[in-house]
Amino acid sequence: MHHGIKKLLLLGVGHAHVQVLAQLARHRPADLDVTVLTPYPFQTYSGMVPGLVAGRYSASECQIPLEPLVKAAGARWVQGRCTGLDLAQQTVQLDAAGGNKAAPASLPYHLLSIDTGAIIDRQRLEADMPGAAAHALIVRPIESFAALWPQVLELAQKQAVSLAVIGSGAAGIELVFAAEQCLRRQGLPGASFTLITGGGDPAANYPEGVRRRVLRQLKRRGITVLREVCTGVDKGLVQLGSGASLACDVPILAIGTHAPVWLQGSGLALSESGHVLVNACQQSSSHPNVFAAGDVASRADTPHPKSGVYAVRAGPPLTHNLMAAHQGQPLKAWHPPQRTLNLLSCGAGHAIASWGPLHTEGAWVWRWKDRIDRAFMARYTLPAA
Repeated sequence: MHHGIKKLLLLGVGHAHVQVLAQLARHRPADLDVTVLTPYPFQTYSGMVPGLVAGRYSASECQIPLEPLVKAAGARWVQGRCTGLDLAQQTVQLDAAGGNKAAPASLPYHLLSIDTGAIIDRQRLEADMPGAAAHALIVRPIESFAALWPQVLELAQKQAVSLAVIGSGAAGIELVFAAEQCLRRQGLPGASFTLITGGGDPAANYPEGVRRRVLRQLKRRGITVLREVCTGVDKGLVQLGSGASLACDVPILAIGTHAPVWLQGSGLALSESGHVLVNACQQSSSHPNVFAAGDVASRADTPHPKSGVYAVRAGPPLTHNLMAAHQGQPLKAWHPPQRTLNLLSCGAGHAIASWGPLHTEGAWVWRWKDRIDRAFMARYTLPAA
């Protein structure tokens, strides 16, 4: 018997779940018991990590501390990582993280919401790109990347480094610009920078005008563009599809992300890529008491890119539907926007903006992006108790 108390388990604290917690802090039903499972004591806002690499932001400016937010929501935080789901028993299996020896082996739920963010499956990566898991600095999880970046700066103080970013989507482009700006600004001589695109042009998913702007900025900053596929990474070398190799001290991997391995065999309906298949209400298409948002989810009705823009916008409708499901009320469909504002930073101080076919750039665009990012952080960063 649960005496009317229902359990909501928030699995992960991605951009959408941050907003769920903030809404629960304003109003949490008295008959709702909320648990948060995540391995980190903070959420790193991925939109500001290029600014961290460029030296514009400190680590703390990019992090939302979770303890004050969880406490304000009247929730319980369990520091751990999900290892599996038992949908029949309505439990989540976990491994403890962060030295949390008191973590239970499993957590029960009546409602489950999954927002674990983007990840890289290292076994799959090793099969696709041998040596990358051992020798590359992988952007995901973003918390680990942010913690390891200072080691790159230490290396650059000792020698002239060659740095290559593998992947030419938004993350790869922003990171190569940020790294170049950081090392040049610190006056470290002899550093070289390369963007390995995977075969096509940088910013291939953007309009042609945006691609031209990106290419101009790359040329202006002296960043080499290799339209090659990376086939493997050795110590000090990046192997290319042409058979050539690139000498590289710091290979940074910013490729597309994977679905969590523990979803396989869970019994949840999954997309072809292994992500949780959800309907217009962000509700599992196979299990109505399971919801998912952000990079871990795929819309069955209207697929959209896995980007922070959509993850942030998914937060308010996810909150509404979780509360409606708890109260037995009708759910509301969420319609992702057909066009989104995309702000692509070219290091701190310059950015490119695009809205559908429209695009522009300049220092004012970067200031605009900075204001948006800081406003998001301020909204969810609560003072410590």
